[in-house]
Amino acid sequence: MRKGIAMPSSIRIGNQDLTSDVSSLGAEMQTLDTSDGRSWLWTGDAAFWTGRSPILFPIVGKAPDDKIAIDGTVYPMAQHGFARRSEFTLAASTATMCRYELTASEATRAVYPFDFLLAVEHAVEGRALTVSAEVTNRDQKTMPFGLGFHSAFAWPLPGASGRAHSITLDNQGEPELVRLAGGLINPAALPSPFHAGRLVLDHVMFEQDAMIFPKGAGGGLRYGAEGGPSLRFRFENLPNLALWTKPGAPFLCVEPWHGTAAQAGASSELSERPSTTLLAPGAVARFAFTVEIGQ
Repeated sequence: MRKGIAMPSSIRIGNQDLTSDVSSLGAEMQTLDTSDGRSWLWTGDAAFWTGRSPILFPIVGKAPDDKIAIDGTVYPMAQHGFARRSEFTLAASTATMCRYELTASEATRAVYPFDFLLAVEHAVEGRALTVSAEVTNRDQKTMPFGLGFHSAFAWPLPGASGRAHSITLDNQGEPELVRLAGGLINPAALPSPFHAGRLVLDHVMFEQDAMIFPKGAGGGLRYGAEGGPSLRFRFENLPNLALWTKPGAPFLCVEPWHGTAAQAGASSELSERPSTTLLAPGAVARFAFTVEIGQ
């Protein structure tokens, strides 16, 4: 929810190895570049998708008819929530870190009746970037929400055109796959596309929209090109994983979540969505991922 007519600003953080630009609009990362001139983040080309690395809050995915219910009262809620379209305030920054904050307002309370603080921090260390989100419940009642990261990285990775790209799970798991039906989770589990933790990527896989793994993907993975560059991910308090692109688009979204879209045919109550966090009054919940650039 944009406040007034203020235009978004951005801040650059970095070190001798890695730099990143982060916008006040959505506290969204805009670039991730190594000192050798390679760019690892999707460019936001409107021909495919204007997003780059949106923060998803207070829902992940869609709600039935774009409406959620909270204690029986129905509110409008767009896909992935309002944080990605909200203007954040820069709360702190150094050469290698920036922290943006979003607090409850009249506009947010009209669709999400809670007093909250959402703080998003980007921090660079060596060739790694950590993006964290802390949600504080400033209200007097339990606050349900979903929180997710939706970062899009180059596919192919820099210098890896023509090479096969794959996802390799640290836990070598074969998590069950679910698909979307009208933007909502079809709860019927499908066989895992992973084999001993490895998935060779093909654009055909995304003709039915995102691949969603509600559980079992573990706490980290490698996205990389055969014999080429790679990105290594570590996840904190993010039990759900999605992979998404538009077929033929030159990006891959690696999306760790705590919360998913509503299930088709299920309740519209936010508290009953899969993997919803129920945060007690005064409590803080933290979610984070780290991505490290391989050689």
